[in-house]
Amino acid sequence: MKRASVLAFALVSAFGAARATEGGGLGVYPDGLENFMSGALPPPGAYGIVYGSHLHYDTVRDGAGNRVGPPDFRVAVDVIAPRLVWVTGRSVLGGQLALHAVAPLLDVDVHAGGGRWTSRGLGDMTVGAALGYHASPNLHYLVALDIVAPTGHYDRADPSSLGRNVWTVQPVLAVSRIGPSGWNVDVKAMYDLNLVNHATGTRSGQALHADYALGWGLGNGWVLGAGGHVYRQITDDTGPGAAGKAMAFALGPALKYDSGKGWFLTAKLQRESGVRNRLQGEQFYLKAVLSL
Repeated sequence: MKRASVLAFALVSAFGAARATEGGGLGVYPDGLENFMSGALPPPGAYGIVYGSHLHYDTVRDGAGNRVGPPDFRVAVDVIAPRLVWVTGRSVLGGQLALHAVAPLLDVDVHAGGGRWTSRGLGDMTVGAALGYHASPNLHYLVALDIVAPTGHYDRADPSSLGRNVWTVQPVLAVSRIGPSGWNVDVKAMYDLNLVNHATGTRSGQALHADYALGWGLGNGWVLGAGGHVYRQITDDTGPGAAGKAMAFALGPALKYDSGKGWFLTAKLQRESGVRNRLQGEQFYLKAVLSL
């Protein structure tokens, strides 16, 4: 794989573009981002969420899982991403209607082949709508549709570009089993439908991926457990920047703290394995949720 191809499309935003398969890189969503409570909508009202992330990649894997690329390859992405969620008082198809928007602010640092590229600024924004359902006091689920817009600056020759230059449509299904004591289980599944990057003539393949978390509530606001993500590309890329189908798995410790006063925190540290045709690394995610 050519260095420019691998880097220019592999790396971009953690919230609008951190995982594109074009050029053998990453796609539209930072896999593993969500943690406990991913499928449970709160009562009607406005909520502020802030994601803080540090993503680090030090390896490129080919279709056989072999390490390729320059020996000094490393990528660091620091992210602060405010998200606004409005849970309306309206019911649609029996579910709570909610709207949201995410605006990621990125600091990207790329080293490879003796060169260095850096970028800072707004990445690709995400907007979406969801319907939330409450099957019981402990079991919740939602269906959603997110749209990732190419708002981040893009330069096909700059591997630290802040955007991917593509629109992506992403259906979502999330389920949460929550409780102050006992088992807490969360799964958020997504399917990526990517449009064409007109600057390169390449269209990344469709992908199925999911975040997960499994923990035990201690009864004092803390939930301790493990979480990560699974990723599998379903269809081939097309165009000049096409790469083989990508896949990955990640696992690491996860926790949640609920203050009982209208705010809670989650955190997750994960390391990827079983990676094929994309970057491999580790990610740390922190999320703070507050009722406005």
